[in-house]
Amino acid sequence: MASLQDQLRGLVYSTEHGDICPDCRHPLADCRCAEQADAARLAALDGVVRIRRETSGRKGKGLTTVSGVPLAEAELKALAKALKKRCGTGGALKEGVIEIQGDHRDLLKGELEKRGYRVKLAGG
Repeated sequence: MASLQDQLRGLVYSTEHGDICPDCRHPLADCRCAEQADAARLAALDGVVRIRRETSGRKGKGLTTVSGVPLAEAELKALAKALKKRCGTGGALKEGVIEIQGDHRDLLKGELEKRGYRVKLAGG
């Protein structure tokens, strides 16, 4: 008898299990890919939050990025929302990096230090 993994190989939907994760081949209800990716990202961090100002590829418009925050995805989303509100501007969370529109390095540095993070201004 073939194992469940062998039976599900190549499937994207099963009438018995519903949608199947394309990475781990488990039913989506049992998929732990996001948790494993989050754990791997957290393990790679060095404990220093880096704040950088970027303009490349944005037609000269400034953007402040915050990377290296040792939080899980849900908590990182909540932190991004709080930082955007504190700066009074928009932004996004992309691949574990918080992006805030405009140059808010000093404000973000103070806010993150108040929250207990070690912060370093990186780049120009």
